[in-house]
Amino acid sequence: MKIALVSLSEEGADLLERLQEGFPEAIIFLSAGITKALPARKFKSIMNLTREIFNQYEGLVYAAPCGIVVRAVAPNLQSKTTDPAVVVVDAGGRYAISLLSGHEGGANDLAMRVGNLLGAETVITTTTEALKTVIVGIGCRRGTTAEAIEKAVRAALRRVGVKPSEVRLLASVDIKAKESGLLQAAARLGIPLRLISSEEIRSSQKPFTHSEWVKEKVNLPAVAEPAALLAGRRTRFILPRTTFNGITVAVARESSWWSVSDPEIL
Repeated sequence: MKIALVSLSEEGADLLERLQEGFPEAIIFLSAGITKALPARKFKSIMNLTREIFNQYEGLVYAAPCGIVVRAVAPNLQSKTTDPAVVVVDAGGRYAISLLSGHEGGANDLAMRVGNLLGAETVITTTTEALKTVIVGIGCRRGTTAEAIEKAVRAALRRVGVKPSEVRLLASVDIKAKESGLLQAAARLGIPLRLISSEEIRSSQKPFTHSEWVKEKVNLPAVAEPAALLAGRRTRFILPRTTFNGITVAVARESSWWSVSDPEIL
């Protein structure tokens, strides 16, 4: 995917520098007033820049306020089948928002990649994704194959009577970012992979089972259970950590506060 990274602020420029590590071929565009020493093209007007690059890139990532980005892209919109994916990141690097062309243009996947690189919360509002409530946490040894991980996930889901199509996210820890088996398993299952930062797991006060083996190997209290809980909101286990041929899987479900049928609020 040909990607442009755009920032209006010094703080945003810092974020784009981090993002370029994951998107080495991306082109960075910085507002003319930004002083950060970074190989980039400068621009004076975000409206003019967006008009210029809108049809030149498959993905546009803005480190800027949503309102400004909406106004910049609006005059250029044509069709959900041809418009580029647009993702917005706040200057604090807290959220990666899939703003435009979520499914057709790949903004949902792009937002997830951006969120994983920054340790940011990914915000996806596409109805088919927002209504899914199941998260699968995965812990595995280095070099575990995609086939083995996929089998473990499917076995765990069968145990709790959940279909893969009902799963919103697979989740693991950031040190697994380049684990090919995990990445390939997510692609084979067609489920986005959310990576939780090691520090967030270490500092979490959520109730999960600690593992001395994991502590010894990667200096973490656990992986599968905290990843499953931290990847969502108002999560609770429907399957605590369970081992399938050496792969640890935990399944959590998010509680929807607005649902009168949700047992958590009755």
